Amino acid sequence: MVTVGVAHKGMNVRIANIAGRLKLLVGGGAVDVAKASGGRFGADPHAVFGRMAELSAWASNVTQADEAWDAAVADAPVPAPRQVFAIGLNYSEHAAESGFDAPEAPVVFTKWPSSLSGPVSDVVLPPGSVDWEVELVAVIGATARRVSVERAWEVVCGLTVGQDLSERQMQRSGPAPQFGLAKSHAGFAPIGPLMVTPEELDRPDDLGLGCDINGEKVQDGRTRDMIFTVPQLVAHLSAVVTLWPGDLIFTGTPPGVGIGRTPPRFLTPGDRLHSWVEGIGDLHQRFVVEEAQ
Repeated sequence: MVTVGVAHKGMNVRIANIAGRLKLLVGGGAVDVAKASGGRFGADPHAVFGRMAELSAWASNVTQADEAWDAAVADAPVPAPRQVFAIGLNYSEHAAESGFDAPEAPVVFTKWPSSLSGPVSDVVLPPGSVDWEVELVAVIGATARRVSVERAWEVVCGLTVGQDLSERQMQRSGPAPQFGLAKSHAGFAPIGPLMVTPEELDRPDDLGLGCDINGEKVQDGRTRDMIFTVPQLVAHLSAVVTLWPGDLIFTGTPPGVGIGRTPPRFLTPGDRLHSWVEGIGDLHQRFVVEEAQ
């Protein structure tokens, strides 16, 4: 087993990205990290992921916010991951509604980083059938290779909320599935509004998550029902690839997606999708049609 670096040192930290600047959330407000640290940390939100242990130690002495915090203007807290992994069929009931048995090993695909967006956004609906999938997203905070399950939390610097939006027609077209492409349209990976360290949560392996469409609840689950836990996913992935600071792992969705309904239901123009994970925050997406040029 090889582990390079440790992501954090047991500190409670919440960070956000506002207009490309790293913010530390303190109470109900925010602190500009670059300014407050006198340049010890830069403004770039992504550059901090390899320094989370150092940031955690510094943040323990920051007790007062100096500016307002508004999640509505936040950008993706992890703006430039090298790799975005996603896990399919990671809840037994979701596997069943999709017509599959529970997998014996993680089902892994990728989303392109260009699909990322912030927590509040308009999403252009492409042709086809666009579905919703609320997910807990793990953020890697240290370079890691062949990490054991027992030590996997050491290289996870934080957790955030994600939606793995999926265009089902493309996903199932052709002689082989097109998971990555069908799930990587612009805006198909909103995340945020915060990234929180695992210590910020009383039970990071048992969080409520769900989403509603126009106020109607369509998904409601708990991460304790994952088939493969966050540590198991980190161990599985790092046995094959090197994980880098800022990499994302979309950990799978609970039951309630549109394609699993009778009849199937998909997102339409004007729909508003509200997604949440307990203790982390909320996403708000509005779905629109592309204006004619």
